Amino acid sequence: MNEHKHPSPAEQPGTADGPASTEGSGTRGDGVQARLASVARKLRQPIPGARTRVRFEMPPEEEKPEPGQDADLAERFGSPGPKISAQHPLYVGFLGTAGVGAALLLYYIGINTAQLLLWIVAALFIALGLDPVVRWLEGRKLPRAAGILIAVSALVLGVAGFFATLIPTIVEQVSEIVRQAPDWIRGFLDSDFFRSLDSQFGVRERITAELDKFVKNPEAMGGIFGGVVGFGSTVANGIFGTLIVLVLSLYFLAALPSMKTWAYRLAPRSRRPRVEALSEEITRSVGNYVIGQACVALLNALFAFIVMSILGVPFSVLLAFVVALLAFIPLVGGMIAAIVVILVALTLGWQTAIIYAICYFAYLQFEAYFISPRIMQRAVAVPGAVAVISVIAGGSLLGVLGALIAIPTAAAIMLLIKEVFIARQDRH
Repeated sequence: MNEHKHPSPAEQPGTADGPASTEGSGTRGDGVQARLASVARKLRQPIPGARTRVRFEMPPEEEKPEPGQDADLAERFGSPGPKISAQHPLYVGFLGTAGVGAALLLYYIGINTAQLLLWIVAALFIALGLDPVVRWLEGRKLPRAAGILIAVSALVLGVAGFFATLIPTIVEQVSEIVRQAPDWIRGFLDSDFFRSLDSQFGVRERITAELDKFVKNPEAMGGIFGGVVGFGSTVANGIFGTLIVLVLSLYFLAALPSMKTWAYRLAPRSRRPRVEALSEEITRSVGNYVIGQACVALLNALFAFIVMSILGVPFSVLLAFVVALLAFIPLVGGMIAAIVVILVALTLGWQTAIIYAICYFAYLQFEAYFISPRIMQRAVAVPGAVAVISVIAGGSLLGVLGALIAIPTAAAIMLLIKEVFIARQDRH
């Protein structure tokens, strides 16, 4: 009886120990690895909602064409066609019409966006003033974002703390003025000077008649109501403008390096180093001027407050705030602040007014010869006559903001004239 011979396990196909089993196991392992690799690739892909934002980058600089490259391009694509003559009537008329249209468009845009342009100028002025602080912090191994955050936070906290301390005092002192105003008016009406004027010209009867006419006039009362509403809208616009200027200053301060890079790329390649050097000098001078003028104004207001407190001048905190604001206006601001405080000091007597005038004008001389030169030594240097003319012109055009930016603008113009125009004239 023949026994059926079973193949050994090594000879059976498809068993775990046979060759077919080894090949199938390798195939399954490769499939698992492929699936794992596919899952890993999917995990490495960014989530659609968390992709990096595409930024508007600076285009790369083009290399200068080699000497024969223009001829090769002309041979390959053909030479350009004939150009229209610059003296052709159609060419001249078209350019003239386009120029007039562009000028009218710019004028229309400037007229209707004057307030926005003022906000932009103020924000850029503040950003240039804070830029030296941010650079100094960058020199201390801090990132620019951290430096901007520290500088802006310090500015906001300082202004907020100043106003938080000042506003209650201002409200209290203004209320005191309103409360004492009737007594002052009554004292003036009972004075011998007013009685003599009233006996000669009938001032009291005329004032009473004008007041009755004013109260009975509906247009005048409507004008008062409109003035109150206008004052409220002015305050709201001021708060809104302050927020806009603060936000724009933050953006300008963060984007200042890239803004400079874009501006330099607008200049021809051969002149970029010169344009960059002049622009850096101008921005550095403007920034140092803003910081220096702020320090000078604070010292001026602090000295005025100390003298007013010693002499007992009323409303010293409010007047110190006015002095600080006026001291930001160069040259003429200190004189205007002195006149305002002297007029208030006259209420205590001419002796108090004279003592304050002597002390304050002595400080102005000390400030002009010792404080300002040391604080402004790294800022702008503008002759006195040019400074006065520029401040008056800037104030006439843009008000207080124009007076503030007048001297840095004059310094920038003088630097450009010296480094560009005069240098070109010397070469000819």
